[in-house]
Amino acid sequence: MKQYKYDKLLGIRTGEDRFVSPSFNTHYNPYEPTSYETLETLIEHYPIDKNDHIVDFGCGKGRVNFFLHHFTGASVKGIEMKDEFFEGAQINLEKYKKNFPDSTSTIEFLVCLAEEYRITERDNRFYFFNPFSVQIFQKVVNNILHSVEEYPRSVDIILYYPHEDYIYYLEKNTAFELIQEIKIDCFYKNDSDERILIYRK
Repeated sequence: MKQYKYDKLLGIRTGEDRFVSPSFNTHYNPYEPTSYETLETLIEHYPIDKNDHIVDFGCGKGRVNFFLHHFTGASVKGIEMKDEFFEGAQINLEKYKKNFPDSTSTIEFLVCLAEEYRITERDNRFYFFNPFSVQIFQKVVNNILHSVEEYPRSVDIILYYPHEDYIYYLEKNTAFELIQEIKIDCFYKNDSDERILIYRK
């Protein structure tokens, strides 16, 4: 019901489509959208505002982007490798613009591999819902760290349903530190992985 409620409010269609990676490429995981219940919990417990610039890796049709943009005023960017989902995000963006014509200059989508996205000096929040292997994750995190070296600033990595390989890499091989754990109460009692971890550098 939350999906229908928020999709209708935002004027978009994000659905439950899944993209299964080709058998010859095991680095990219099947896509599924973050639940709206999870996004509600995130903004309830983690401050995001209009000064933040959020990058969602593996954005699909843009659910995270539209929700955070609408409810926090943050600038948002979606990175998507699959043409079909990128096109869906662009269609959703056109619909979103019709509903909210004065607030869409700070939302965009790019079609490219995550590791090829060039981190900008303003990007400061990075969202991951297990979109790819830890090898790709390492490359993306290294890109983030290189950007921080070039343009010093505080940055956060937001892991939803965090994979243990991601956690191990961040804690053992980087200067990122865990600052917050957010349990998704409506799901957590049945699945202890239903949580969000926030790492900061």
